[in-house]
Amino acid sequence: MTRWIGTSWKMNKTLAEARTYARGLREALSSRPELTEGVQPFIIPPHTALAAVAAEIGPSSSSPGSAPGVLLGAQNAHWEDSGAWTGEVSVPQVADAGASLVEIGHSERREHFGETVETTRFKVEAALRHGLIPLLCIGESAQVRQEGGAAGFLLDQARGALQGLTEEQLSRVLIAYEPIWAIGAQGRPAEVDELLEPFDVLHQEYGDRVEALLYGGSVTPANAPELLTIPGVEGLFIGRAAWSLQGYLELLQLAARPSAA
Repeated sequence: MTRWIGTSWKMNKTLAEARTYARGLREALSSRPELTEGVQPFIIPPHTALAAVAAEIGPSSSSPGSAPGVLLGAQNAHWEDSGAWTGEVSVPQVADAGASLVEIGHSERREHFGETVETTRFKVEAALRHGLIPLLCIGESAQVRQEGGAAGFLLDQARGALQGLTEEQLSRVLIAYEPIWAIGAQGRPAEVDELLEPFDVLHQEYGDRVEALLYGGSVTPANAPELLTIPGVEGLFIGRAAWSLQGYLELLQLAARPSAA
């Protein structure tokens, strides 16, 4: 099984900082190939740094001097290919800048920018139309969880975004379960037993149909090994613990260790 280990930098890093991180990642993975054994790394810079990071790590895993196997993602993209959408970027534009993956439906986008189930569906379709991997983020609030409606809420978010896709299209989708109560600076790290039911539900519905099911929510080197033992978890989507290069490399090593043994 391939484990997907990725990080979104959110609204962080200047061009210089992004280049330094990407260059260090390329050098580390080129000299330590064991870090990518059984692992699919991906990083999601802000739009301003996407092209610069792509230039540092190389356009593909087979290019001389590139970072082996690293995929680049965009944190958002509009569903239209072009047009009068001031401030937005399209899937063709992020692909042109080096992205092969698009993050869709993060809870911060839903809360602050009006992302809906309908718009996540439009964006998933746009990413697939242009050959990019949609990374669909889903997750419930603490209130929904306390009221006992988490499983249904997650399935509604996922089904709404993925409805109408063929099985072939669905097989190219990543789903990241990120409970809202467990993410961000104020997030509370989830206990393993709190994640068993959500992943059981998601695995039953999508486990053999999508590319991978990931977990994201206050992931650190301390809890990553245990999170990766949860049935149905096929990778991790990491925030601040991977914003430093050393942090990300440590998490790659933890994920790759069983494969390299």
